Amino acid sequence: MNDPRSCDVVGIGFGPSNLGLAVALDEHNRGGGRLAGVFFERQEEFTWHRDMLIEGATVQVSFLKDLVTLRRPTSEYSFLAYLHAKERLIDFVNHKNLFPSRIEFNDYLRWVAGHFAHLVDYSCTVVGVRPVRHGGRVEAMDVTVRRGGPQGRLEVRRARNIVLGTGLRPALPPGTPVSARVWHSDELLTRISRLQGPPPRRIVVVGAGQSAAEVVEYAHRTFTDAEVCAVFARYGYSPADDSPFANRVFDPEAVDLHYAAGEDVRRMMSDYHRNTNYSVVDTDLIDELYRRFYQEKVSGRRRLRILNLSRVVEVLDTGDGVRVVVESLPSAELDVLDADLVVLATGYRESDVFGLLGEMGEHCLRDQRGRPRVTRDYRVETADDVECGIYLQGPTEHTHGISSGLLSNIAVRSGEILHSIAVRSGQSPRPAPASRNGSAAQAPTAALAAAGGRRDGAGPWEPGEEA
Repeated sequence: MNDPRSCDVVGIGFGPSNLGLAVALDEHNRGGGRLAGVFFERQEEFTWHRDMLIEGATVQVSFLKDLVTLRRPTSEYSFLAYLHAKERLIDFVNHKNLFPSRIEFNDYLRWVAGHFAHLVDYSCTVVGVRPVRHGGRVEAMDVTVRRGGPQGRLEVRRARNIVLGTGLRPALPPGTPVSARVWHSDELLTRISRLQGPPPRRIVVVGAGQSAAEVVEYAHRTFTDAEVCAVFARYGYSPADDSPFANRVFDPEAVDLHYAAGEDVRRMMSDYHRNTNYSVVDTDLIDELYRRFYQEKVSGRRRLRILNLSRVVEVLDTGDGVRVVVESLPSAELDVLDADLVVLATGYRESDVFGLLGEMGEHCLRDQRGRPRVTRDYRVETADDVECGIYLQGPTEHTHGISSGLLSNIAVRSGEILHSIAVRSGQSPRPAPASRNGSAAQAPTAALAAAGGRRDGAGPWEPGEEA
């Protein structure tokens, strides 16, 4: 592969997962490795869920579970190094909090991303991946990229390995019309900033998970004259299980246990521990919403309505508003709400791996349910004639468990993927180079890997949030 367009690694998407991979790639090359990499990102700049950076919202992971610390605690790309660079380290220590604000953690990620601007092409969309054959073997892949908008020019980069880190996609109830008044919570702050005319009088929020509760709190706090109606099928918001033992499901070793288990045991483990991440809400936020709900009962001015044990059966944009038909599940009675805004906090779905891969997807192996077959090193199993590698940073819960695609495992997961690429490329993995703070770091202890407490899920972007 002497083509100057060729790379050992092409990362598709440049969110936190592939940002972690860029750090691991940098470590490898500073230790004497020779892997060339490039990343393509469709956004114009790095940002992490910009529309859910709500003032006061915190991340659901300990700052120790940043991009690098669980793999290399002395890294210059750790959250602590970021605080030191920003001259806030002492202030953060005095804050006595393991969980930074979401705004600050986004700033940390952007700070790290700034170190790798030379590796990233922004405003680029991958439109296909084609196998490159030599002597009857698929030795590489041609990645076709469109720069700019739909009419942008196409270019091709050749890759020995690709790493998909495209994240999740918003999931909407079938048949729901998206308009200026009806949208997914993933667009919250942008849509709010574009509102024109008088402030909304009634806002309907659909969903029972963390992002739904955050939207309810934000809307109730921001629009002080509006009625906010929370609609969900449960009796009430369910608290996340963030107890220390349950939280161990997010430890790196949990991935090994899940991968080694049979299908029945995997399903059992996932069912047991769904309440650590999916369709659950932090207890502090539940308490705050109930406090407001109760105080409004006391004052007699009720703006927060909880329509529990209910579901939305119809959403109709009338042009000057939205008509929402809500069914009570116990009685089957219908309630019609005339609203100004409807926010659908109805979760996320995994990206279509095979659709993104295009022609190359035909060379990937699938399980009985049509999902990609994935090896322990996050590599998609392929036909025997394929020598190049396709790695996943995301849709691997069916093989690697609930934590495999989450923020909490980025440091370890990225290191494992880079290690696999290095070995398969004939480069013996180098030890971690010395950081600016001292000698090379060793693997973290089990105690450090387990540090953090609290819910260690993906925060407000749960693929399984329920309405």
